[in-house]
Amino acid sequence: MSTLSKICGLSTLETLDAALDAGADYVGFVFVEKSPRHVTPDQAAPLARHARGSAGVVALVSDADDALLEEIMGKVAPDAVQFHGSEGPDTLAAFHARHPDAEIWKAIPVSTPEDLVPLAVFLAHTDRVLFDARPPKGAERTGGHGKTFDWSVLRDLDPELGFMLSGGLTPENVSEAIRLTHASAVDVSSGVESAPGVKDIEKIRAFLKAVRETRREPVSL
Repeated sequence: MSTLSKICGLSTLETLDAALDAGADYVGFVFVEKSPRHVTPDQAAPLARHARGSAGVVALVSDADDALLEEIMGKVAPDAVQFHGSEGPDTLAAFHARHPDAEIWKAIPVSTPEDLVPLAVFLAHTDRVLFDARPPKGAERTGGHGKTFDWSVLRDLDPELGFMLSGGLTPENVSEAIRLTHASAVDVSSGVESAPGVKDIEKIRAFLKAVRETRREPVSL
């Protein structure tokens, strides 16, 4: 069984093309000002147009106000919006009412099994849930810290959920992560960078090659 892949935090045509040429299923643009990967809707719009038809376009936001969300939808027109902050079901439902054709993804920070409790609530309001490492104490942003979490926390999840795994993934560890979690999709950002916000073309290629060559075995329930 193949695993879907997403390269997030792209900001240049060169690295976007590297991701597309290497077979990324999704490409992500970060609309969070405190992130070193931040782009504006005007900057992301031509990149999204370039990617459309070759990979799904994902907009990552964190507690964005309606004005920013509407600007992103108007200028970038992503296939999915990845809510990576403290957004609750009401926020997701309100967004869906305005943009019923866009997929809704929700990131859930994970450290312990107790962090999976909100999963049941969010499944009713999302097209995909993404499990990311809980950010370090005092962090100014919710993701992109290059930290993993204990993947065994996910071992009892129903594989049919189709969840995405994130948090500290690299070309070196993504195969193990897929085999241990049976995640149907993986998401990487800092793990394919040479410096914060600077994507490394060779690392992008190596990550996508590792994902492509790792077989996700079906889980017997």
